[in-house]
Amino acid sequence: MNMDNNEKQLLIHQLVELKEQHQNLDLAIHELAEKLSINQLEVGRLKKQKLKLKDAISRLESNLIPDLRA
Repeated sequence: MNMDNNEKQLLIHQLVELKEQHQNLDLAIHELAEKLSINQLEVGRLKKQKLKLKDAISRLESNLIPDLRA
C-alpha cells in the first residue's frame, strides 16, 4: 500500500486517538472492577468496546507498515 505523507499523518493521528480511547476504557474498567458493587453488564460492555478499539488500532498499525512484498 503506497500512501502519501498526508494519508500517513492522518492514519497516525487516528491511531493516537484510538490508543487514547483504549487507555481511557482500560482505566474505567479497572475503576469499576475495584468498586464493591460491580456492575458486570457495564464492565462487559466496556471490555467489548475496548476490544473493538484494539482491533481498529491493529488495522491502522498494519496500514502504516510498508508492504514487505513490494
